[in-house]
Amino acid sequence: MPIYEYKCEQCGETIEIMQKFSDKPLKRCPSCSGKLSKIISNCSFHLKGTGWYVSDYKKKDSGWKDKEPEAKKTETPKNEPPASKTEEKKP
Repeated sequence: MPIYEYKCEQCGETIEIMQKFSDKPLKRCPSCSGKLSKIISNCSFHLKGTGWYVSDYKKKDSGWKDKEPEAKKTETPKNEPPASKTEEKKP
């Protein structure tokens, strides 16, 4: 619900009233019954919760960047000792 500010033209008192949009504006001052006029003032709002700051989100990799090509892995043959073959002679 918005908060409206009114100023009394007779006593100079400023009041803040929480009203619905559908409510009719106040016309008389509650303290002196003088004529009220609506004041236009700065509004403010609060960003509550997460997601309002850059630091709240993880940097995403867009995928559009030119990536460096990955170095190809070349398999080097393993240096295994030759299998010792013992020949058995059969008579």
